[in-house]
Amino acid sequence: MRAVQRLREQRQPGVLVTITSVRGHSPREAGAKMVVSADQTWDTVGGGNLEAVAVERARAMIADGVAEPEGLEIALSDKAPFQHGVQCCGGEVDLLLEPLAVVPSVAIFGMGHVGLELARILARHDVELHVVDSRADQLTAERLSSFDDAVANVHVHQVPVLPELVVGELPRGTHMLVMTHDHAEDAALCDAALRSDRLATIGLIGSSAKWARFRKKLADEGHSPEAIARITTPIGLSELTGKVPATIAVSVAAWLLQLFAANAPTDHADQAPAADVPTNHEVS
Repeated sequence: MRAVQRLREQRQPGVLVTITSVRGHSPREAGAKMVVSADQTWDTVGGGNLEAVAVERARAMIADGVAEPEGLEIALSDKAPFQHGVQCCGGEVDLLLEPLAVVPSVAIFGMGHVGLELARILARHDVELHVVDSRADQLTAERLSSFDDAVANVHVHQVPVLPELVVGELPRGTHMLVMTHDHAEDAALCDAALRSDRLATIGLIGSSAKWARFRKKLADEGHSPEAIARITTPIGLSELTGKVPATIAVSVAAWLLQLFAANAPTDHADQAPAADVPTNHEVS
């Protein structure tokens, strides 16, 4: 349904309500669907008490962050209990309420060896994946063909000048990873990231020497120690070592998956990570 895609694009949670079975008479047939958000509905499962109860429960699920589907059985009889008016069609309806969670959003700046390997892994997950590079040859159809069967919704940004401008276009709550080929570009991206209030986390790949230079530069540009501390570096799992691009990519992907799990059941747009996760990889 277009409403499901709309909620996903707007990063709003919702619930898909489906009539799974009908016994006797009902306003709608089995298979009828509606989508419910916190303040809107699309389509209908039959109106009246039936629909009002479904909407009420769906919005309670959204408010409580319920992640698992639920079933509802509603009798359409003047003898049955009702909350929002009598509905006496004479049948019984079974409903399935399926939460539509806000999926994580990740932006990888730099599609070199590590960035491409990481993107390949994340593309196998239900995320909004933004891949960004200032070099056209890193975003060719051949290189991006590994996303042809992606589960993720992949957004490609080829920005030859000022790639840091992409930061302002990212969905609120994005996990941003900085790993370009150019330390000057990395520094500009870190500066832009710290000036943004849209990001859930900021990760920087690099050595301790690189980070020492960046800390000083960012401080000179007016960022406070507390703001600079928003940047996580090195990134990845401390127990998974190695400098091979595929190994680093696995480590960083696992680190991100831990962040997603810490924020379950929904990764709200303005929610910061709920837990600190060990980091490891230092690649200059």
